[in-house]
Amino acid sequence: MAKPKKQPRPKAETPKGFRDYFGAEVTERGDMLAKIAAVYHRYGFEALESSAVETVEALGKFLPDVDRPNEGVFAWQEADDDGRGDWLALRYDLTAPLARVYAQHRNDLPTPYRRFAMGPVWRNEKPGPGRFRQFYQCDADTVGAPSVAADAEICAMLADTLEEVGIPRGDYLIRVNNRKVLNGVLEAMGLEDDTQKDAVLRTIDKFDKVGEAGVRELLGAGRKDQSGAFIDGVGLTPEQAEPVLAFLTSKGTDNAATLANLRAAVGEAAIGAEGVDELSEIANLLEAQGYGPDRIVIDPSVVRGLGYYTGPVFEAELTFEITDEKGRPRQFGSVAGGGRYDDLVKRFTGQAVPATGVSIGVDRLLAALRATGRVGGQAEGPVVVTVMDRARMADYQAMVARLRQAGIRAEVYLGNPKNFGNQLKYADRRGSPAAVIAGSDEFERGVVQIKDLVLGAQIAETATLDEWKERPSQFECTLDDMVERVRAIVDGEA
Repeated sequence: MAKPKKQPRPKAETPKGFRDYFGAEVTERGDMLAKIAAVYHRYGFEALESSAVETVEALGKFLPDVDRPNEGVFAWQEADDDGRGDWLALRYDLTAPLARVYAQHRNDLPTPYRRFAMGPVWRNEKPGPGRFRQFYQCDADTVGAPSVAADAEICAMLADTLEEVGIPRGDYLIRVNNRKVLNGVLEAMGLEDDTQKDAVLRTIDKFDKVGEAGVRELLGAGRKDQSGAFIDGVGLTPEQAEPVLAFLTSKGTDNAATLANLRAAVGEAAIGAEGVDELSEIANLLEAQGYGPDRIVIDPSVVRGLGYYTGPVFEAELTFEITDEKGRPRQFGSVAGGGRYDDLVKRFTGQAVPATGVSIGVDRLLAALRATGRVGGQAEGPVVVTVMDRARMADYQAMVARLRQAGIRAEVYLGNPKNFGNQLKYADRRGSPAAVIAGSDEFERGVVQIKDLVLGAQIAETATLDEWKERPSQFECTLDDMVERVRAIVDGEA
């Protein structure tokens, strides 16, 4: 009889495109989300937590087809007796679920409905450096408000949020544009073919990568990319392409100059003039609240995602330089974006519902704060109560309970207490500020030994022998004074 085949052990590795987050990272993210939520709440937005799973039909953007049912999302078909179960998918953003929630519950919700949501989203896309298949987003949206005052409010709130989490004024800029202005430009070009219009939109989206000269070539016959491959152009004449280039390069020395240049770019197109008027109103509303162009500015070069939005669009960019993995200086770039999307809820209701919102890339924002040293480093661990006598575990638990009841993070060492040195190594590895030590002698005298691990590390690095003797990192105190003396170390007052 053949031996049963031994089952191979599973590999202990994260799936491609995913990663694990440990203590300090999770804590930093939690702190950031709490600060963002506080700003959103201050602006009158209410929290919403929707399902992480939606029907693919409700998500809408990546409908399954015969050949590629999982395109763009992590999707699966529910088991059904007749084999026709619903296609379900993990949400790829927080906006599509909002459209479904509002359409489903609109009779029970106030209008306008102002909500914020935070959580992970999933993209079934090729991962790369710094690009993961699961990441956190933090959104705020207003549904049911047609006035651009709602868009201006989102921009102001985004500025306040960036400053609240630690990005100082001068290190960020929120840039605002309008899809209607681009529609006016397309109208001024005289394009009627939808395929050609889509090609122009895709070309405009490349402006930040290839610049004015590259866009000019791509609107015309085409251009060679960095690899030498030739990319076919849209095939416009130089005269047809000129309004697009005028639009993309119309940023002036101030908002008034930019708006004047945009009016010239849209010509007689009514939809374009409406878009410029909206930008002008947004600028005025923000100026009235004290948000000048040093924080929020009209900028036609904001073109990403214009195919999705129906009105104002905005993007938050961090303006300071960081060093990349090869030691080269570069700007950090965008950490948030959003705009007006009046057609999303219409998919469910058949009626246009105005909506505007913003999404913050939490992981990118955290990376920016780490790059500038505003967060990061080793998180402080708990105070460790060491165990010298296993028979007195109840006494050690009583000691740690005192610390916890006083609001001090603490734990009893629960490993093998035989080697005391290993207990102190454990405390060091946890980043503990202090260790509490008590054996039979200390219990008889009603005292404890407290080892200041922060001071001990400092002395070990810099102090001479005489200084070490004058500043001992371990001292004795009564059990009644333990909480007060440990608190002084934790608060940095020892």
